[in-house]
Order: sequence, then C-alpha cells, then structure tokens
Amino acid sequence: MTARHVDVRRGAYRDSVRLMQISQALRGVPGVSDALVAMATPLNLDLAAGMGFTPPDAAPNDMVVAVAATDDVALAAALARLDAELRVAPAAPAPGSPDAPPRTVGSAVRRSGANLVLVSTPGRYAFLDAMDALDAGASVLVFSDNVPVDQEVRLKEEAGRRGLLVMGPDCGTAVVAGVGLGFANVVRPGPVGLVAASGTGAQHVMSLLDAAGVGVSHCLGVGGRDLSSAVAGRSTLAALDALDADGDTDLVVLVSKPPAPEVAERVRAHAARLATPVVFALLGLGQPDLTAAVSAVLDRLGRAVPASWPCWLPDSRPAPRPGGLRGLFAGGTLCDEAMVIASATLGPIRSNIPLRPEWTSNVDSPHGMVDLGDDELTQGRPHPMIDGTVRLDRFAAEAADPSCAAILLDVVLGYGADADPAAGLAPAIRDARARGVGVVVSLTGTAGDPQGLNRQAEALCAAGAAVFASNADATRYAVGLVTS
Repeated sequence: MTARHVDVRRGAYRDSVRLMQISQALRGVPGVSDALVAMATPLNLDLAAGMGFTPPDAAPNDMVVAVAATDDVALAAALARLDAELRVAPAAPAPGSPDAPPRTVGSAVRRSGANLVLVSTPGRYAFLDAMDALDAGASVLVFSDNVPVDQEVRLKEEAGRRGLLVMGPDCGTAVVAGVGLGFANVVRPGPVGLVAASGTGAQHVMSLLDAAGVGVSHCLGVGGRDLSSAVAGRSTLAALDALDADGDTDLVVLVSKPPAPEVAERVRAHAARLATPVVFALLGLGQPDLTAAVSAVLDRLGRAVPASWPCWLPDSRPAPRPGGLRGLFAGGTLCDEAMVIASATLGPIRSNIPLRPEWTSNVDSPHGMVDLGDDELTQGRPHPMIDGTVRLDRFAAEAADPSCAAILLDVVLGYGADADPAAGLAPAIRDARARGVGVVVSLTGTAGDPQGLNRQAEALCAAGAAVFASNADATRYAVGLVTS
C-alpha cells in the first residue's frame, strides 16, 4: 500500500533554503519515501511531476506540498511534522492597513531604512529583486544561484555607481558585524576581515582561525564568479575598500577558487595600495593551500601557529591499496584545493570542475573528484550541505567499485547545514571500511556550531573515518591511502 498526498498552500511564501530543510525533515519521517515542499515555480512543479504527482494548478507565490509514504499512518505523521515545521503564521493584515507587509523589496527597504538586503529567490527572479534593492539604496547579498553572468555584471556595475556592494550571486556565506548570513559558522569577533569568492573556502578559513583563537570582523562574500574574466573582480575591489575603511579590521584575507590570472593581478595591485595588509588565499596550481594561508595570517598577527591542526583518527589506519582516490564534495573550493594537492602526487584528477580544461569527467584517470554543490547539479535539488541524499548514493556506488581505494569528502557544519550529517554518513562509512575502502573526512566547523564539532568528529571517527579540521591535511592523508 502506498499513500500519496499533494496540496497547494496559497500565498504561503517561505525562503527556499528553509523549504529544502523542511523537505529533508519530512524524508526523515519513518515510512516516508519522498517529499517535496517548495514554492510552485515551473522547475519545482516539474520536480513534483518527476516524483509521480500530477502538478497542481499553482503560481510561483504558492507553496506546493508533495509527500509519498508507505501508508496512511506515515503520511499523517509527515503532514503533522510539516505543520510543526511551518508554524503557520497569523493572518496577514488587510491590504492598505498600516501593518500590511510591503509588496516589493524596494518598498521594504524604504519603509525599514535597511542598508542590506538578502535575496534568496529563484535565479530567474533574483536580478529584479536585487536591482530593486539597489535602487532603494541598499547593498545586496544574492544567495540565489543560476543567475546569468551578464545580469551579475549589470548588478555590480550599478552598485559601483551608487557606492554600494553586491555580494553574490551564489553568495553562500557572509558574516556582517557578527551576524551570519546564508551558511555560516559560529565564530568569535576579532581583527580579521575576509573577502571571499567562495562560500566553503571562507567557512574553512574562519573555522581554522577560530580553532587558533582568532576572530573575524566581517566576511564579505562576493560570489564564486567575481574573479572570473567576465566579472573582473568588481565586488572584490569594493569589498577590499570597505574592509580597509573598517576600524575593527586589522588584516584582510582574500579567499578564492582559482581566479583568472589577469583579474588576480589587478586585485593584487589594488590591495598593495591599501593601508590594511592583505593575505592572499587564491587557490591554484603552485599556490599556497588554505591552511598555509591561515598560518600566514597568524604569523602576520604575531599569533602562534599550531604545530598541528585538530584531527580524529580511528584505532587502525587503513592499509594503502591499489586503486583510485574519489572525492565527493559539497564545497567547490574545498574540491579545488583537494585536486590541487592530490594532483601534485597522483597526476590528472577528472572532475566536473576540472583544474585543467582537459581534466574533464571523461579523462582516463583512476582518480576523480566531484563538486556536488555545482549549479548544474543543484537545479531543483537541495544543496548537499542541506540534504546529503545524492552524495550518499554516490558514496555507496564508489565504495562498491573495486577500483576505488579511498574516498575523501567534506562535511561542513554551521547554520543552514544538515543538523546531524554524521548520522547519515556513519552507516555508509562503516560499509566502505568493511570493503577495505579508506574514508577521510575534511570537517569544517567551530566549537560553537549547533551540530557540535567534537560530537560530529567523534561519530565520524567511530564509524571508521579519519577526520581532519584541515582540508589540506585530509587530502594528503587520503593520497597516502592510494598506491599505483
């Protein structure tokens, strides 16, 4: 027997990240085989159809709920959980009343006097909302992905004309005056400011700084494409200027995925003219890794560099064996860093975000790493930091592959991320280890994160994984588990 339910909640808007988290929570209800809670955009209605539901008559401002369960009891439990998660808000004030909510982003900015707007609408709508915020005089953090690059350039050009800042699109992480936005870790206040064309890269740097006892003034994300040739570092330059003018920032770290060389050179020249020193963590072949960059920051601040970064090792180290190293990453920057380090020893690493144009997913190499958070893999799906289902499926397939010697993956903690990633990963890790496959985890997080850094590390280690706070250390350990 199968119980299925679909309904539409008219005008019941919720942030897309929150709805992804609710969908994941419903899938965790015993007896629920699939669940989708999302705004009724054409893409999400297509997803509902792919689940076997007849798409309901709904508009993008409506919420669609689709749940499949083994029986009516499980379905009822899922819908009860949904109501609890949504916590239905009281009826909205009548249109035209003084308490009625504003109908546009710009009117909300003008009414509230806000100077920063977070946009998390579907990519096709994000440009209009972000431009509306700029027109009203507010800087913007565009969490949305799948925004065309020409629209990104237009937004950043407009922000430059107005003396404002656009963070994003696809800005997953920021910390402004101690407030975390998007995926953010709990970090202490301190003298280091970050400009980051990377979400997980910024989280990793902040987490390592926190482990060393150093806090953060602000982290200004600029979007993963900002240092590309097309975008030309427009927001990076503006963010550097903003931190240079900030009295609480004594040193700036610039974190990025591999940048366009000519843009990196322009940014370095600009940074050299600032009063505040800048440490560069620009990943790429021949460049320092993120852990080395953090050590440089500590040295510039006159702080002690740890002799070793935290790690949690199982009782027995897996024996190296012939085969390939497979990387399954939620963070593109951590995937990039792992490929840079591993390729120096192992040679070509095939990937969906290759370090070199010829190292595509089809290259003839036993070693491969995938960024499961890449835009092409998250259209209509929760980000793997929120829902690890896709990665767990890929993990099981890699562990069962006789040519796989070791699996390297990242686990990123903090607000917005999976509430207990170790719970889902532990059974898969135990299965892989029983097959003789080594498992190595790069764990990004702080002691203050809601998931509990030590609790997560100990659970992953107890399942048989070697766990490292440093992604660079994790990668080098994983490389050591692979022989030709």
